[in-house]
Amino acid sequence: MVDDTIFRIFSMTKPITSVALMTLYERGYFQLNDSVHRVIPEWGDMMVYVSGEGERMQTRAPTRPMTFRDLLSHQSGLSYGAGLQQLIGVDAPLHPADAAYVSSGIHRGPGETLRSFVEKLSHVPLRFDPGDRWMYSYSTDVCGYLVEAMSGMPFDQYLQETIFEPLGMGDTAFFVPPEKKDRLAANYGRAADKSLRLIDDPETSSYLERPSFVSGGGGLTSTTADYFRFCEMLRRGGELDGARILGPRTLRLMTQNHLTAGRDLAQMAIGAFSETAFDGIGFGLGFAMTLDEVSAGSIAAGDYYWGGAASTIFWVDPSEDLVVIFMTQLIPSATFNFRGQLKNIVYSAIVD
Repeated sequence: MVDDTIFRIFSMTKPITSVALMTLYERGYFQLNDSVHRVIPEWGDMMVYVSGEGERMQTRAPTRPMTFRDLLSHQSGLSYGAGLQQLIGVDAPLHPADAAYVSSGIHRGPGETLRSFVEKLSHVPLRFDPGDRWMYSYSTDVCGYLVEAMSGMPFDQYLQETIFEPLGMGDTAFFVPPEKKDRLAANYGRAADKSLRLIDDPETSSYLERPSFVSGGGGLTSTTADYFRFCEMLRRGGELDGARILGPRTLRLMTQNHLTAGRDLAQMAIGAFSETAFDGIGFGLGFAMTLDEVSAGSIAAGDYYWGGAASTIFWVDPSEDLVVIFMTQLIPSATFNFRGQLKNIVYSAIVD
């Protein structure tokens, strides 16, 4: 590891994508309660899973249309389908609705594009009515498509011009160019017997090629220094070194709890996999946040944060004027509770 090592940040891409979409909110392109099918017409007839599987699957119309808020807060009814198994490294049985992802050929790999991705998703039933539950999902990848569709600009180009260039994030991208190859970290997996295995060699990594699918949910690579500039922009209310990315009131809206009826994830979440614990934790527009220190068992309250599949994490604490970023490359992210351990160490050292 060196100061400018490049990491696969996986789901730490999600807050960047959410910020990008909210820059269009600030320009009046949409309202949070607008229906998503206004931009993706094929989604106007999406159905909700009831029972059965395959040709015997029963579905019904949702109680209300999916909104931009639902996508930004993972209350859309989408899931990760078979992709969830790949992320957590286990062979778990699929819910019948998730199995439809497999039969539809939905993936985020070579040959897929943001447009083909949302077209295929239109044929997959939702796991639940939008707003009824919370489930970690492909929602943020759809947010990337919404940025592309509404801005009229390729998603990666929009990120470059709207966020990366203004903030000086010169090492953040969806692939690593040849001249930076020697800075890409190796990525490891940890087996049940606690042994390590190399699962992505930087010499042959797929990240060395420009992808056809630019994943707003998990595709970026970055450095600690670059991601710090993104977090500093957040800590400073949407501005850094004269570059304003978001207004402070928009950022305040994003970091409030948007879960239905003000519930926490323990009351709303389906499925065990995400980048956070559930008790005492809320979710906003791209970020989780601590709602209740006692329920969460956490020293911090008022922070907002997220992490990535290779155990990378960050949080921003406006009340303490604090940013913490932790970078490593170890899958799955649930192997160790790095965030909890770091919070214990960091907050106990603050004595003023």
